[in-house]
Amino acid sequence: MSPEMPDDVRNDVAAMRNAVLFEGAERRRRLTRFWLLLGLSSVIAASGVVANSSATVIGAMIVAPMMLPIQGISLSTVLADGVNLVRSIVLVVLGALAAIGIGFVIGLLVSEPVVAATDPEVASRVSPDLIDLVAALATGAVGAVALVRSDISDTLPGVAIAISLVPPLTVVGLTLESGAPAQAAGALLLFVTNVAAILATGIVILAVYGARPAPGEVVSDRPIRRRNAVIAIAAMVVIVAVPLAIQSVRLAQQTARQSSIRTVAQSWAQSEGWELVSVTTANGTYLVRVTGVPPVPATDTLETQLQSAGVDPSGIEVDLVPSYTVDLHTPSP
Repeated sequence: MSPEMPDDVRNDVAAMRNAVLFEGAERRRRLTRFWLLLGLSSVIAASGVVANSSATVIGAMIVAPMMLPIQGISLSTVLADGVNLVRSIVLVVLGALAAIGIGFVIGLLVSEPVVAATDPEVASRVSPDLIDLVAALATGAVGAVALVRSDISDTLPGVAIAISLVPPLTVVGLTLESGAPAQAAGALLLFVTNVAAILATGIVILAVYGARPAPGEVVSDRPIRRRNAVIAIAAMVVIVAVPLAIQSVRLAQQTARQSSIRTVAQSWAQSEGWELVSVTTANGTYLVRVTGVPPVPATDTLETQLQSAGVDPSGIEVDLVPSYTVDLHTPSP
């Protein structure tokens, strides 16, 4: 026989249901509020991304209501509430599609493509790695604790800022409209990573807290097997972790190669009396930009030095920028 649920836990579970589930007499009002805030936050987020305004994007994070149905999935799982589980999943999916659509429409209003190469707000959301998953797990845990402990619910605005949900979705729409499907896939992966982290940490914390149906209580007309739902969410986290791990390895290799190129290029530029400006990478190509007083140095020596350092020169381009000094006070002949 299941142990009797303490009154304080029973009361907290009721409060949590009221906070994140769309049910009861207030259901229509809560749904209206959800869609209103989701639409507004999506417009704010997309506009902030286009304008490259971090402050505006942060404002969208605070307004966005996507955290509610995601936490609703976690709570419905531990309560074996099939009706609210399906309802919460539908809200997350439809909400995500709506945010993507709004991002796409905002992109139609912009003359220039909104892509990572021209917009730092896009660039920061299209290449997630394992660090993003770790951060999302920690932030999701804080959000779950805030849900369980009403006395620390004032941390929720910080959680909303830390775990980005709507901005990546609008980036998906913006980059799709700009003809960059690979970047759209990266932003979508970031969103799914955050969702998986919230679900995983939420279920663990709610289970540890003791949230469950009271003995003999029927919480839904369609109860579910909690074990199957937990396995599905755990599989989701594992599946998400695979591309994140691959991306982490790729970024580490890219950073190491860029550092080696920088070291060799700086030494070569100094020996030629020139100065290394930057070493950047985009789409697998490394661009070495150097500047100096003519004559323009030959790059054969640089290629040889790269090979000697164990760096394959293929995929490396050199931008030679001559520098001239003009004395404006010299009288014209």
